[in-house]
Amino acid sequence: MGFRISGSSSSSCFCLQRTLLPPLTAIATSTRGFKRRSNCIPSCSVSYRKFVEFALDETTLHTHLIPSPLQEKYNFMNSKDGKGTLSMLSFEGAKIRLLRSLIIETETMQVLDFTVFPKAEYDIPIFCANFFTSAKTNIVVLDLNPLHDIINQHEYKEKYFKSLIPLGLKYAELFPWGGKLTSESINFFSPIVIWTKFTSNPEKYDILYSAFREYYKVWLKLICKADKETDESQIFHNLEAQHRYLTWRVEKDPGQGVLKKLIGDTLAKDMLRSFLFNGVDELGNKTFNDYFPRYCCQEGTLNKKGNVIGKSFENRPWNARGEFIEYFR
Repeated sequence: MGFRISGSSSSSCFCLQRTLLPPLTAIATSTRGFKRRSNCIPSCSVSYRKFVEFALDETTLHTHLIPSPLQEKYNFMNSKDGKGTLSMLSFEGAKIRLLRSLIIETETMQVLDFTVFPKAEYDIPIFCANFFTSAKTNIVVLDLNPLHDIINQHEYKEKYFKSLIPLGLKYAELFPWGGKLTSESINFFSPIVIWTKFTSNPEKYDILYSAFREYYKVWLKLICKADKETDESQIFHNLEAQHRYLTWRVEKDPGQGVLKKLIGDTLAKDMLRSFLFNGVDELGNKTFNDYFPRYCCQEGTLNKKGNVIGKSFENRPWNARGEFIEYFR
């Protein structure tokens, strides 16, 4: 199934999908160093294109998607050395402010950055999938990032995550906790987050694909059931929460280094602020220090990059009931 776009036939919609998300071989043949890249991709044993295609097809079963205005500028790019490609897609929907994906494919790695942001009239979580794959290593974050605080305020957690705890426990058994996360970062994750690292193998990829599909289907159910908020103060509250999330991600996203290496500092900054975390310059005026004042005060030890040292979670900080375990390692 292709995109259901008003005024378009199903065949033309399907063609749009395949045009914007071309087959791997089509990109490879248009890029220098194809022989070297074709040798690399089997060693990575995964293509994240089927993840994006599944999400788009599944979304269009529930809502109309239209291309975002961002699509015209952010669609495809070669890396500086000509040996890697960046493929981008972006859409909007009735309840979706922005659905966007970035797939990076080089000789040595493949990356998926797929996120869906709801409109401010809906307080549902933000769907987030960040996957990094090399020939030997995989780093994975898959979650329904809570829009509002679930550590100190239980109402939001009960509303959206209580029924999902069994799903999180299922995959927590299959994907062990990936190591230290700072207390600041943990505020943006839910009790069902998959944060893991594993050695590349086909079986793990199959499980990851199953997890992605289950998590995305759950997210789609949430947004389909969500009622439109009419209270202006609550809409503003949702808007500010999303801006806070974007502000954190722009400043702290671990993929910045990869982007800078591939396309240079200027283009990487533009992609971060205008595409990946679109809205950080439009949805609010607060700065990083406004939202996270501990980074400019004496609470905790600050290093040169502004990270708080000494506060981190080495193990999953939620118990089997999804309750937050309040301790630091």
